[in-house]
Amino acid sequence: MFRVRNFSSRPRSAARLERELARIPDVLKEQVDRIAEAIIYLYTESRRLTKDQAAKHGLTGPQLTVVKILDELGDLSLSELSDRIRAQNSTVTGIVDRMEREGLVDRKRSAEDRRVVHIRLTDKGHKLARQLDFEPFSIFRHALQQALEPAELVQLLALLDKLARWVRREVEETAGARAKKRASNDD
Repeated sequence: MFRVRNFSSRPRSAARLERELARIPDVLKEQVDRIAEAIIYLYTESRRLTKDQAAKHGLTGPQLTVVKILDELGDLSLSELSDRIRAQNSTVTGIVDRMEREGLVDRKRSAEDRRVVHIRLTDKGHKLARQLDFEPFSIFRHALQQALEPAELVQLLALLDKLARWVRREVEETAGARAKKRASNDD
């Protein structure tokens, strides 16, 4: 079970996190642990399903995700694709480079803005997308549609968006503090 640890030797933002966690009433700590466990389980299961499906077709998990996204949404710019898979542009560039070598995608410069490169599936990529038995997102979509009422879906989305924004801010602050500490150590 997920338990709160003493973060005194961790960076200052972790100490602040510890103070925030200490403010949670004891009666809610078990619920917080259960929520964290559910999120970790869903993430882990999603990665496992993606990895298993991708391996059947000689892909990595991120490559499978790119194939499914491009198949569903059509051509996307590198930045749009990066946003969709929640990865840095440089990471997605590497994924796309490997997929291009395999003949699954190609790049096309935008006619409107030459700085923008659109990524699109080739015929081989579309054929592969049709061969995929299932897609992990479809399992979760189905579960959400079956388990929750529409109003609950709206509420869950609002709460998850709020949580994601908070986590993103914490990660950025922690990364900024680490970079600042490294810079001061280099002086």
